[in-house]
Amino acid sequence: MGNGWGRMFDSLQDKFQQAFKGLRGQAKLTPESVDETLREVRLALLEADVNLDVVNRLLERIRVQALGEEIRGSLTPAQEVVRIVRDELTELLGGEAAPLTFSKDYPAVFLMVGLQGSGKTTTSGKLALWLSRRKRRPMLVSTDVYRPAAREQLAVVAREIGVPCFAGEDLNSPIELALAARKDAADRGHDVLIVDTAGRLHIDQELMEEVSELRTQLRPSEVLLVADGMIGQDAVRSAQEFHERLGTSGIILTKLDGDARGGAALSIHYVTGQPIKFIGVGEKYDALEVFYPERIVSRILGMGDLLSLIEKAEQAVDRNTALAMHRKLQTDTFTLADFRDQLSQMRSLGPLEQMMGMLPKVGIFKDAARAHVDEKELVRIEAIISSMTAQERRRHELINGKRRKRIARGSGTTVQQVNQVLRQYVQMRKMMKTMSVGMLGRQLSRLGVPVGPQGSMAAK
Repeated sequence: MGNGWGRMFDSLQDKFQQAFKGLRGQAKLTPESVDETLREVRLALLEADVNLDVVNRLLERIRVQALGEEIRGSLTPAQEVVRIVRDELTELLGGEAAPLTFSKDYPAVFLMVGLQGSGKTTTSGKLALWLSRRKRRPMLVSTDVYRPAAREQLAVVAREIGVPCFAGEDLNSPIELALAARKDAADRGHDVLIVDTAGRLHIDQELMEEVSELRTQLRPSEVLLVADGMIGQDAVRSAQEFHERLGTSGIILTKLDGDARGGAALSIHYVTGQPIKFIGVGEKYDALEVFYPERIVSRILGMGDLLSLIEKAEQAVDRNTALAMHRKLQTDTFTLADFRDQLSQMRSLGPLEQMMGMLPKVGIFKDAARAHVDEKELVRIEAIISSMTAQERRRHELINGKRRKRIARGSGTTVQQVNQVLRQYVQMRKMMKTMSVGMLGRQLSRLGVPVGPQGSMAAK
């Protein structure tokens, strides 16, 4: 597996940056400069395995707008084209996040469909965990009566995430299993039933008839197609066929943490007309994310995804911790001990390369966003800070040459490594102070802390 799904778009991101470079410094947009830029954008998209019709439609819309608009007062030609590309790519991906639909009747039924090997069973478990963390009460059932141990596989997933799974040992008909599970879910007060259906290696008549019958009998509020993001345009073609024959209501793209080129993600909504509702970004059961088109596009264009990073942090940081950190940043009292605690907290959010991939590729974040993160290095940093006295952790300016040697000996590192940690601390302090006004202020507002217009805490 790759190092976080952001890696999937790295190549595309670099090519886009290169394409826009030619517009920098130009006083106005000309047909020649726009065409030259769009040629490079076209090449980048085709190399990323984006559907040809999608590329042609997208570039035509961008060209019409780029040459038809007056440049806004605050934007340069390069910024204007980036804005148009951003808006059009966002629209191509669905415009905005598509929420799940729940029926008035309990339980709402979510029918999971897709080809064998797309990750349907694991994704069913991930979705159940996602729902349970949002105060829903899901139940799982597998109607795959053909593949040996398929039902047991889902039962194992259910046990690991702590969600009930309907067994129905005596039932061997998919319809009977699903109907019995729905009744059991209703009797036990579950508000969602997730039905993991059988898959095939290819779409065939038997598979479609079975899933169509399940759809007719269960009247699901969602028919979610699970598509493997690693197989590019094949995933798009199968999604189109599933939708034409079944009427799917949304797509979950899996395996986006691997080496896929990104074309499926950029084509599938346009081709099927159905929204991508979630993306799978890792093997763990909590590695399922709501699909936000505007955030994905920000990352493709090198603008980062700070909103997702904030949301991950919010899940790990409580109100009091955020409040204390905000005060420290405002009063410039962020110490080495706080630095160590922050690193420890960062490690709890998930793979660090994935976190760094959410940072913009510009400004103060540029180097951090492109950095290769060695998890062992963080352990070493914590060891160095732990070898300092409490006074040294509070006042880093006390750490002279003699103290640095002692800290290096105590942590089994070198003086150069100690110096590096001190430099990183000063840089992080500066970066976090810059971020604190906007980002941490918004985070505190979400956590219920009144925050003033400049990110300062409002007077009570």
